[in-house]
Amino acid sequence: MKLPSDPFAPLSRADGEVVFEEAWQAQALGLADCLVQAGVISASQWAEALGEALRDAARAQAPDNMETYYNAVLSALETLLQRSGIVGAHEAAARKAQWERAYRNTPHGQPVELRAGEK
Repeated sequence: MKLPSDPFAPLSRADGEVVFEEAWQAQALGLADCLVQAGVISASQWAEALGEALRDAARAQAPDNMETYYNAVLSALETLLQRSGIVGAHEAAARKAQWERAYRNTPHGQPVELRAGEK
C-alpha cells in the first residue's frame, strides 16, 4: 500500500474517491465500531439508530451527500450514548458548547484542542 505524499490529505480508495473528507468522520465511525465491539450497543441498535437519523434527514429534505451522512452518524451516536446512560443530555450539550468555544478560539489552520474551549 502506497502512503499519500501529504499525510494530511483525505484518505482515498484505489479509484481516488475520497473515503473520509475529515478525520473526525473516521473517528466517529471508529467510535461506533468500538461501542459495538465492547458490547455497549449491538450492531442492530447501531444500524437502527443510523437508519432513523438518515430517515430524519430525508424527511427534513437534507441533501443526499457526505455531510448529511456524517451528521446522521453523529446524531445516531449521541442518541445511543444518551439511551445507554453513558452520556447524559446535559453532559453532551456542555461538551458540544466546549468544542464550539474551542474551535472559535483556535487560529485558522491550527488543530482544535478541547482545552481551548474551557471557561
